[in-house]
Amino acid sequence: MLIAVILGFIFALLVPFFSRFFKKAIPFIFPILPISLFIYFVGFLGEIKSAAHQLYRYEWVPSIGVDLSFRLDGLSLLFALMITGIGALVFVYTANYLKDHEYLDRFYGYLSMFMASMLGVVLSDNLMTMFIFWELTSISSYFLIGFNNNDPASRKSALTALSITGFGGLAMLSGIVILQSVGGSYSFTELLNSSEVIKSSSSYGWIIALLFIGAFTKSAQFPFHFWLPGAMKAPTPVSTYLHSATMVKAGIYLLARFTPLLGDTFWWNGTLVTVGAITMVYAAIHSVFRVDLKSILAYSTISALGILVFLIGIGTEKALLGAGIFILAHALYKAALFLITGIIDHETGSRDVSKLAGLQQVMMPVAIAGFIAALSSAGVPFLLGFISKEVMYEATLDLGQWAIILTVLLVLTKVGILVAGFWAGIKPFIGNLPSEFNKAHLPSPLLWFPPLLLGVLSLGFGIFPSLMTESLIQPVFSSMSGADTVIQLKLWHGFNLVLLLSVLTLVTGGLLYWFLIPSEARFQKTLRYESISPQNIIEGGSNLFGHFARIWTKFFQNGYLRNYVITILAFLTLLMSFRLFGGVNIHLDWDQISPVSSYEIIVVVLMIISILFAITTNSRTVAIVALGVVGFANCLFFVFYSAPDLAMTQFSIDTLTVLLFMLVLLKLPKNRSFSSKGMKIRDAVLSLLFGVLIAILTLEVFEEPSSSEISKYYADNAYILAKGRNVVNVILVDYRGFDTMVETVVLVIAAVGVYSLMKLDLNPSKKDS
Repeated sequence: MLIAVILGFIFALLVPFFSRFFKKAIPFIFPILPISLFIYFVGFLGEIKSAAHQLYRYEWVPSIGVDLSFRLDGLSLLFALMITGIGALVFVYTANYLKDHEYLDRFYGYLSMFMASMLGVVLSDNLMTMFIFWELTSISSYFLIGFNNNDPASRKSALTALSITGFGGLAMLSGIVILQSVGGSYSFTELLNSSEVIKSSSSYGWIIALLFIGAFTKSAQFPFHFWLPGAMKAPTPVSTYLHSATMVKAGIYLLARFTPLLGDTFWWNGTLVTVGAITMVYAAIHSVFRVDLKSILAYSTISALGILVFLIGIGTEKALLGAGIFILAHALYKAALFLITGIIDHETGSRDVSKLAGLQQVMMPVAIAGFIAALSSAGVPFLLGFISKEVMYEATLDLGQWAIILTVLLVLTKVGILVAGFWAGIKPFIGNLPSEFNKAHLPSPLLWFPPLLLGVLSLGFGIFPSLMTESLIQPVFSSMSGADTVIQLKLWHGFNLVLLLSVLTLVTGGLLYWFLIPSEARFQKTLRYESISPQNIIEGGSNLFGHFARIWTKFFQNGYLRNYVITILAFLTLLMSFRLFGGVNIHLDWDQISPVSSYEIIVVVLMIISILFAITTNSRTVAIVALGVVGFANCLFFVFYSAPDLAMTQFSIDTLTVLLFMLVLLKLPKNRSFSSKGMKIRDAVLSLLFGVLIAILTLEVFEEPSSSEISKYYADNAYILAKGRNVVNVILVDYRGFDTMVETVVLVIAAVGVYSLMKLDLNPSKKDS
């Protein structure tokens, strides 16, 4: 299982090697990856049907409870099959869609990394590991959305998507940490046993709020939805893979996964129903005002994601069953519609639905795939979309006093999705072919076969639902609900209210499609409300923050090192001053203070004289030497009090510091700055205050009772646990290993920065002249 998850990363790392030696073979090599993984996961269908779940555990960082554990159950298997199955079709589709593209190899590398990241998200049982993969999906999607990096709009869309989903990821991380502190584990399987403890905890509200932010940002819920339409700047394979079938459903997966653990409370269910209802209706309305095919599909996708959040929020068995079926149905028909949109754009050079027509005359297989996908999105009988729609309506009708309101909202949403699906899958193909598209022709089978296959699957599962009921949908339902209810899916439930609502949806949507002609003028009218859109409000807030940051930076980061030091010392002085409001705890016992020796007085006098030299001289060299003398004099106290190792270390550091300063002076311009009398007084007052506060805090530390437990632990276990006799080294390398590692990373970053500055050419025109 571990190899299956990381195989995509391995392929991504091999891209430079393939590019150098087998570049022309890349379109044939890389599709083997998702096809092989799909076959691998199909093999688990029988096992998952007979077992609740399977765990695969590999130790990683056991000391902090983080391991590479993977949980395979119905829900994770469904997502794994979608990720690899639709991924395989996208990989094949890309071979022709981006044929001869300069960076095709790079694109396959990004796709492979994204596929591996998504598999990690849906299969991880350890929440911290899941978060790592979660962030990798954001990073890899950033590369994919901004693939056309010469286009400023693509770069902006990629940055917007990364910012929104990255913010959500950080919020989710906070929720995971709090969840672990309450539940006592990062393992989802173990946390299931602590469900009631977590829900009764005072931190429950924080946990679900932070997890909601992570899920809503990733799955484009209102008001974070606007990044998804912007991400349509990416090539069609990206839109198909990320924004219909996989990444945007990561948030849905998160909510579905945590429902048995955190669900069945007012705040969980109420929040999801509210946010989902707002999102699905808002996006459905927007989709019928768009004219660009990708934009239409983007908003209908947001609406579908809203439906899924809405159903998970309802939380009944029927609602969760409807969500499980709709996850699959939507992935099949929406991926097909995106692929078809790419074909249309590839052959006609246009995505304007108001101009497209008659394309069935030149690309009949594509038209058939489009018709099937559109009809499935509408919920026409004998298609998988119909089964999911029927179950959804059953779920909302069983909600008592809320049944009418929620059912009406769901019907309105399904009507909007029907119109959007017909515009994308039917309208471009019917009617007369405009003369401007006469050169359009049937593309390579590598382009039209994937959407046609997805359409066939929608039709096959719709006519024969038993093909998926026991092997897939039943385990998915059990994973989401935690119930043992045996489900049955049928095409015909008799004449009832659900059937009436289904017919009403089809008739209303069909009439709206017939009479509502796509129009650029109608779309432009919607822009008058752009000023109050969530995107404009959030971007306006971001701009205000940027303006504040510029003012703040201009004031504090003005290029003078002395100002930086003054700011830091002033802040620390104020911070430490608050400590004095509680009183000072100093009770000196003069009998315990050793007598002052003559050589200590000599060293102190030497330090005072050196300090006076440093603050009164106008020479940089004299000031540096004087400060060096202060450092050397301070080293003598380590010698006096039997700490020769510290003394030698400090001697080395002070010597190196003085030498480095002297070397820097050789490159610095002559000192022309001066300090006024007021500046000197300011600096003197600040220095005295800071020094006095440090002295007071130091004396208070002596009053605190010392504890030697940690020291004793290190001394007793340094050799036993770490096999080292030098206790100091063991502490630095083993017990404080993370701290040392971070310090090393900081030093490396600083070295890279210094090297970059050394190589920086501030006057490139001088070389050209």
